[in-house]
Amino acid sequence: MGKVLVTGASGRFAKYMVAALRDQYEVVLFSRSPIPEDRVDLPAIIGDLNNYDDCVKAVEGVEVIHHLGAVPWASDDEAGRQRRAERGLPVPPFDATMKTNIMGTYYLMKAAVDAGVKTVVMTGSNCAFGHCGYGATGEFYPVHYLPLDEKHPSACVNSYSWSKFAGEDLLHTFTRAFGIRTYITRPAHICDEAKRRDMAATVKPATEWSGGLWGWVASEDLAELQLRIQQAANDLPLHDVFVGNNVDTEALEPTMELIERFRPELLPVTHGLRGYDALFSNAHVEQMLGWLPNRSWREYLPTP
Repeated sequence: MGKVLVTGASGRFAKYMVAALRDQYEVVLFSRSPIPEDRVDLPAIIGDLNNYDDCVKAVEGVEVIHHLGAVPWASDDEAGRQRRAERGLPVPPFDATMKTNIMGTYYLMKAAVDAGVKTVVMTGSNCAFGHCGYGATGEFYPVHYLPLDEKHPSACVNSYSWSKFAGEDLLHTFTRAFGIRTYITRPAHICDEAKRRDMAATVKPATEWSGGLWGWVASEDLAELQLRIQQAANDLPLHDVFVGNNVDTEALEPTMELIERFRPELLPVTHGLRGYDALFSNAHVEQMLGWLPNRSWREYLPTP
């Protein structure tokens, strides 16, 4: 069994990524936080992506990295910082997102290349499209066509979105320079079963256009996708990006109804959407890997 490193290994999604890997591979965890009980039996390196020496130690003897570690919001956003303070959550330095998501990823990739790592699969974000953050600007994200796919232009307006977009290019740079295989997923709102049940119990009719485009994906399905990318890497291009979204939205209403009501100007550039179809396209990943998510929050909706 090859050695696989999981960064951000104390996070919520890491629980599912580790579960998908642990029966087939020698899994090593890398985190700056204590390891949760469900994976505490695995070898772990407590360290920081922002410390190059920690990254060097973490990648020793590793063949594959699943890079989950990131700051998952724009730490320089004053409204977000205020909300965290009001909830009693730690408020990081304003530049934490850029340091971890850009420099931390750079340190990890530099260490990976020097250690002979073969493949890196990074959990990116659909925010790399740039749609995240447009609510704060009072403008709509510039949609060229729907559903969005990997070729759609990005138009980032906050540090988190840009860090995810730039992170993709950073990995591509290492591929071009050194031949290391790099792959990035673009998941939307990552939801475990408890969150899916909560969505079904609390969902309300839409009252406005969603800046997040009602996107989501099940934690288990995303872990399966990243494992599939790892296992198929030798048959893939050296670098690729994959939208990893559920096939439906988080909304109660059919998708075309949402567009007609809130963004009718997008009707001429919308193609092939039926029922509750997502506004993000999985066509590329389905063609390349045969992946389709098979879980839905709708199965938990009360029976009429």
